[in-house]
Amino acid sequence: MHGENLWQQVVVYLAAAVVAVPLAKRLGFGSVLGYLVAGAVIGPFALGFVGREGADVMHFAEFGVVMLLFVIGLELEPGRLWRLRVPIVGLGGLQVAATGMLLAALGLLAGWSWGASLGAGLILALSSTAIVLQSLSEQGLLRTDAGQSAFAVLLFQDLAVIPLLAVLPLLALAHGGHHAGAVQAAPGAGASSLGSWGAPLLIVLGAVTVILLGRWLVRPVLGFIARARLREVFTAATLLLVVGAALLAARVGLSPALGTFLAGVMLASSEYRHELESDLEPFKGLLLGVFFIAVGASVDFAAIGAQPLRIGVLLLVVVLAKLGVLLGLGRLFRMSRQQNALFAFALAQGGEFGFVLVSFAAGQGVLAPEQATQVVAVIALSMAVAPLLMLAHDKLLAPRLAPAAPRGEGDALPAIDEASPVIIAGFGRVGSIVGRLLRAQGVATTVLDVDSDHVAMLGRLGIKVFYGDAERRELLAAAGAAQAKLLIVAVDDPEKVLSIARTARTHFPRLKLLVRASGRSQAYELLDAGFEHVFRETLDSSLQVGVAALRELGFPAYQAARAARASRRFDEASLRELRGVRHDAQAYLNQARQRLRDMETLLRDERDAAARQGSDAAWDASAVREDRQGGDSPAPAAPG
Repeated sequence: MHGENLWQQVVVYLAAAVVAVPLAKRLGFGSVLGYLVAGAVIGPFALGFVGREGADVMHFAEFGVVMLLFVIGLELEPGRLWRLRVPIVGLGGLQVAATGMLLAALGLLAGWSWGASLGAGLILALSSTAIVLQSLSEQGLLRTDAGQSAFAVLLFQDLAVIPLLAVLPLLALAHGGHHAGAVQAAPGAGASSLGSWGAPLLIVLGAVTVILLGRWLVRPVLGFIARARLREVFTAATLLLVVGAALLAARVGLSPALGTFLAGVMLASSEYRHELESDLEPFKGLLLGVFFIAVGASVDFAAIGAQPLRIGVLLLVVVLAKLGVLLGLGRLFRMSRQQNALFAFALAQGGEFGFVLVSFAAGQGVLAPEQATQVVAVIALSMAVAPLLMLAHDKLLAPRLAPAAPRGEGDALPAIDEASPVIIAGFGRVGSIVGRLLRAQGVATTVLDVDSDHVAMLGRLGIKVFYGDAERRELLAAAGAAQAKLLIVAVDDPEKVLSIARTARTHFPRLKLLVRASGRSQAYELLDAGFEHVFRETLDSSLQVGVAALRELGFPAYQAARAARASRRFDEASLRELRGVRHDAQAYLNQARQRLRDMETLLRDERDAAARQGSDAAWDASAVREDRQGGDSPAPAAPG
């Protein structure tokens, strides 16, 4: 594509996305299906607005998948990734092996050679990272058991691409295959030229290099660039980081997506994590959209039309086989029925790496041209029907497994037969403590939670919790938001917190909002959005630890509590003062240093005043009596 034709293609792709995606969202189908349908309509096998250069577009748009893995890595600290090692290796390894063997057996029954059957089976065992993560993220399900398990399997599949590239040529040799032409370039092919021992060693060395660069080199460089206070340069550095990590990974035999994922993990605990994520978000979303359109455009309706029954049967067999294996593994790993179903339906499609592997397998002579065409058609169609599988799960299966579990816009709402002055959205580690405190004081609450397993468990404990996504205006209305006094937003997902708060403010302006924030970064976002009653979950517990530490060191109870109250007031004031300059790294650093000096001075003055007075007139008699009796319970910090 050159010149004017390039701009025509850009207009076609963007127009298709602008028209199809909002329409799909309005109909409740989700953005992924909208992109896929748009691609199929404008593709060379339908209206023909774009030609067969869609394959080149897909290679370019696959960079959106690379960015997606980098952003996910930014949200996974190394400790959390280590905790996922069992599902990554165990669940992911069993999924690839079991699905590959089952599909290979079915290929043998269909009359394919054992080499072609095994090659096609292993290729079709992979799932689409982009579709699965995008679909689960849109529905806020990435943090559920099913979401975490699906992510672990996808991560193992990315790792499995490298050994698959080594196995496919062996399958060709084993059954007398030969090169059908020039071998197609593929990620990791360069590493295989080093021999059976050199390639794994180079791959390990490459992974270690990515990790070390992310930990020891990239942070200082980002700090140097941030001090320049040029937003566009920091954005350029972010793109350079992702492209460089992808290129380095590809050079040493890792998949680009896996390389950037490792780089993201190494930067997950850095102070630049949120800035990196916000810089990449527009590029990631746009490129993923183009990728899905390119997948839709790649569906060869002519090949399907030539043998529709055969392709249809192959598609059905592959999807049902993957569903069967995934459901069995879910039971083996003790998932609940609903989480198991979500896990299976999310991963039942083919994957984007399958296109690369099919081309490579055909070039090695593992798959005959007709077989390669059929496998590509099955992968493309399975990716196209993946959103429909999720829709079928949501509309048909999930309500049967959890009758009170509506999710889509058109679903029936749960029967909430009570009106309470307080609604709590999210009943996890924060919401449950708030709920117990309110109930102990005789305050009725209506509790909403999106995790059906959690809802069922709390029901067995005698706690009445309603399943539902508080982001939905209809659910808030059914919960009595129009009459309630308070909505406490205590969900875990930062994006959900902001979305729920905005929905409530828009549709129920008289409802007072108390909003949970996980830390300063999220608190800044909520304050910028106009929510004043923001509570950081770690602040009070940290002050309690400080009070306990002072008591253990012999400080009087009133002095420790007074210091905690002063620290809390000062920290809240600093939060509001610093949020205005947080995007200016140097100004933020200067003001933060000054605020720290001011706080130390304030606390020192408080300490000296307390020492001069010998007591605290504002301290209640029971606490003074406890201090005199040598009690060791830390006094709570009063709200600031």
